[in-house]
Amino acid sequence: MSVASFRWTTCRFGKRAGWLAIGLLAAIMLLAVIAAPNRALAHAALVTTDPADGAVLGQSPTQFSLTFSEPVSPLVLTLVRPDGTPVALTSFRLSDQTVEIGNPEVLGAGTHVLSWRVISADGHPVGGSVMFSIGAPSAAPVVSEAVDWGLRSAIWTSKVLLYIGLFLGVGGAFAIAWLAKGGRSGQRFAIAAMLCGLVAAPLSLGLQGLDALGAPLAHLAQPVVWQTGLGTSFGWTVLIALMALGLGLLSLVGPRADSKLFAFAGLVCVGVALAASGHASAAEPQWLTRPMVFLHGAGIAFWAGALAPLGLAVRRQPAEAGLFLHRFSRAIPYVVVGLAAAGIVLAVIQVQMPRALIDTAYGRLLLVKLALLIFLFTLAATNRWKLTAPAEAGETEVQRRLVRSIGVEVLIVLAILGVAAGWRFTPPPRALAIAAAQPASIHIHTLKAMADLSITPGHVGPVAASIVVMSGDFGPLDAKEVTLVLSKPDSGIEPIKRPATKPGDGTWRVDDLVIPVPGRWTARLDILVSDFEMVKIEAPIDIRP
Repeated sequence: MSVASFRWTTCRFGKRAGWLAIGLLAAIMLLAVIAAPNRALAHAALVTTDPADGAVLGQSPTQFSLTFSEPVSPLVLTLVRPDGTPVALTSFRLSDQTVEIGNPEVLGAGTHVLSWRVISADGHPVGGSVMFSIGAPSAAPVVSEAVDWGLRSAIWTSKVLLYIGLFLGVGGAFAIAWLAKGGRSGQRFAIAAMLCGLVAAPLSLGLQGLDALGAPLAHLAQPVVWQTGLGTSFGWTVLIALMALGLGLLSLVGPRADSKLFAFAGLVCVGVALAASGHASAAEPQWLTRPMVFLHGAGIAFWAGALAPLGLAVRRQPAEAGLFLHRFSRAIPYVVVGLAAAGIVLAVIQVQMPRALIDTAYGRLLLVKLALLIFLFTLAATNRWKLTAPAEAGETEVQRRLVRSIGVEVLIVLAILGVAAGWRFTPPPRALAIAAAQPASIHIHTLKAMADLSITPGHVGPVAASIVVMSGDFGPLDAKEVTLVLSKPDSGIEPIKRPATKPGDGTWRVDDLVIPVPGRWTARLDILVSDFEMVKIEAPIDIRP
């Protein structure tokens, strides 16, 4: 082949690769649009149930219902009989935010447990149980809620490896393509990081399916596990992350002429992948949180990805590393400002109240991350303002100090990624606040009378009670007076009696009520049916801290 023919073939291949990169970038943007949910959804919280938790029913219900703060997708629904025998509930219907579940059998006397597990909009599984009794309460059946630490460890490890692939791998490929002066220092490191990500991405999808179904690691090979994982919003994150990793690899092993285009598309893909699922991206308002997650992720990839190639370039090719160091030092202040701004916005939205930094596991992890970030920012500022200029000038000892300092930065970044992966198991205070604002509700059923009692919010402190009274056969009951009596003998609290008022909407209300301690209280309703008849009905009600 002649030289001219070879050059023509190379140029033609480069153009094709360029069009391929443009097509991949368009596909990424299309996937980002598809991955964004139609509604701005948050972490789901259970609002009401029927039967209510702790209710005592006169007869077996024909169906159950669970109403959440946002629409959900059911994964596992189980009814546990009083003898501990589980019954899978497979017949259900979704009605907006309510899951209506068919009861396949007539339930016998005793206490039953309705156990549920659903996927919320942020891609994370949420589960819980509702206890009710037929006729009279019995010993509650045992429902195992043991944490599968093996599965959790696998999820955490795969998450860290995926972060390494995206931030150190794809970010490193971007730094090599855009900041280095034609050198390839750090290429092997970036490729190794991206290979870790390529292994971790599909594995994390299967682990997501296991966690969603509450299945053990031994079931990883089952098709339903992978279908479940792919069906969550995290499935979009994995698909787009795989594209990011592929584009990053192409920027390093593909034609040099298109390396910048591939690397830029990969960096964009990192931000889109992180914005497709997770606590932060599912938070309100969506128009703000998703762009902030995108900027935060892309900023981390730019900064963290450049560290290893930069350190290796300064160590191995100090004469050629000057331009790399100069470009990075000029760009990083702007990146850090954008990264910090996006992080602050997301932290404010997620944490909401300063006390949540101490009172919640999410807040404590955030404090650990902030401490590491302060250390990292301090080290980066020292490198930027004290070591960069002498290192660019060729001072050998300063270059050695800079390489060691960059190595420490990489270790801190790895520690931060480990902390961030721990958020997978800790709902943010924002989601906890949604759940805390929900009422505590019970249904009290006796032959003479029944009532629906809701205490809002369902936690300690000032609350208001709403009461609907009915006859024993679900007919109207025109009561003369209704009194709410709350007691908690195990805490030494005497009965709290409050007369209810009737505002005219068919309900009875008790305002200006304060519940001092959390736990299981006994709620009694004294219903004056006539001047000569008083009906008293009671049931336990759980008050949250």
